[in-house]
Amino acid sequence: MAKALALLLLPRGASLAAAPVLLARSLRAFGDGAVAVLLPAYLLELGLGQLEVGLVSTATLLGSAAATLAVGAVGHRVASSRLLRFAAWLMAATGIGFAGFSSFWPLLLVAFVGTLNPSAGDVSLFLPLEHARLAEAAQAEARTALFARYSVLGALCAAIGALAAALPDLLAQRAGLSRIDALRLPFLAYAAIGLAVWTLYRRAPAAGVATAAPPAPLGPSRSIVVRLAALFCVDAFAGGLVVNSLLSLWLLQRFDLSLAQAGAFFFWAGLLSAASQLLAPKVAARIGLLNTMVFTHIPANVCLVLAGLVTQWPLALALLLVRSALSQMDVPTRTAYVMAVVTPAERAAAASFTAVPRSLASALSPTLGGALFAAGWISAPLVLCGLLKIGYDLSLWRAFRRHRPAGE
Repeated sequence: MAKALALLLLPRGASLAAAPVLLARSLRAFGDGAVAVLLPAYLLELGLGQLEVGLVSTATLLGSAAATLAVGAVGHRVASSRLLRFAAWLMAATGIGFAGFSSFWPLLLVAFVGTLNPSAGDVSLFLPLEHARLAEAAQAEARTALFARYSVLGALCAAIGALAAALPDLLAQRAGLSRIDALRLPFLAYAAIGLAVWTLYRRAPAAGVATAAPPAPLGPSRSIVVRLAALFCVDAFAGGLVVNSLLSLWLLQRFDLSLAQAGAFFFWAGLLSAASQLLAPKVAARIGLLNTMVFTHIPANVCLVLAGLVTQWPLALALLLVRSALSQMDVPTRTAYVMAVVTPAERAAAASFTAVPRSLASALSPTLGGALFAAGWISAPLVLCGLLKIGYDLSLWRAFRRHRPAGE
């Protein structure tokens, strides 16, 4: 049964060693999708303000950046299976910490050292480790398809998790729980998911043929990785202005949506995002990885700017859904592009050192977004995010349009 499920998940040409990674990503995404929507409501219910919501989001991303940097420095010397199991234990501890603490400073500390993810994508310690294992489990076009499955499963399960964000209010109404206790339950579920992920990685097979450890984390591809990382940090800083927790806060406060309505929006947005990522390999096979990254991203960011400017909530949600149908198509193609333009021995380090600037840059902007909300400029984060991302798209295309991966 388990093998049949793995075969359904894997594209042709991928090793069975990739199956635990896909299953773990699905479980983690479900938890991330729920807590990203619930986090602002939970913190506000605890008596914290909009700025504190931004600060907690910033702490989660800063902590993820520090952990990812550590993986880049030592990941080529420590077995990835051990690091993945450690990350799973950390995920369980994060859920318990958020469910148990009520004060700002302990929550801020747990956010920094833990694995909580307030964004639409994956920015955690798991990311570079899983990317490196997937890169070893497939070759060429199968690798792009495998990364697409990884992203699609993440988007689908995050969408289902967002829909589950309505459950705490339902429990508070029908089971006699206080709202704060009901909001704590998803964080306990998040901890249980961490234990399930640990079980998956404890039993996971080797990720493929091991390569010799390089004398340094990055070698001949250093200049390419540095330039990509510099551009990716612009994109990530912009994205941090509207991480899912802040976008949820925007929907709750600008249009007075309920948690159930916000969860339904993120569910449909996640489905559209998953569908677009599923199509990404086919689009990339036709027009190239870089062109797919750039020319699907620009119209998505135009929609984001317009969504911040309109005043009717149906039109704003429609624009955001169009954005969701396009904005994540670059996720599997971006990862496949990075993995294709570096040597196999550098893949784990390249994944880490392109993820670290993204995490650091995106960690700075949620506090700025929260401050803009608190100052009454509630739509400024969306407009600023869209404009910065358009600038990133144009710069990326100009810098790398002549640097095609081998075999493209």
